[in-house]
Amino acid sequence: MRQLIANDYKSNEIIKIIREWTELTQRDFAKTIDRSPKTYQDYEYGRINVSLEMFLKICKVHGIDVIVRKK
Repeated sequence: MRQLIANDYKSNEIIKIIREWTELTQRDFAKTIDRSPKTYQDYEYGRINVSLEMFLKICKVHGIDVIVRKK
């Protein structure tokens, strides 16, 4: 099981980590979320912010659980 504490990362870093977990290229990962490779690159490089809806879609498509926990 892989996990990360999202508070320790920027959103574009989280997206890149998830992609690396899948072992997909940016182009192939973009296809899984119905985005162009250019748009996905913009997400990963922080040129476009990922919406919460897109983040949740990425997680759902790739079997990632999102857990929100109060300390």
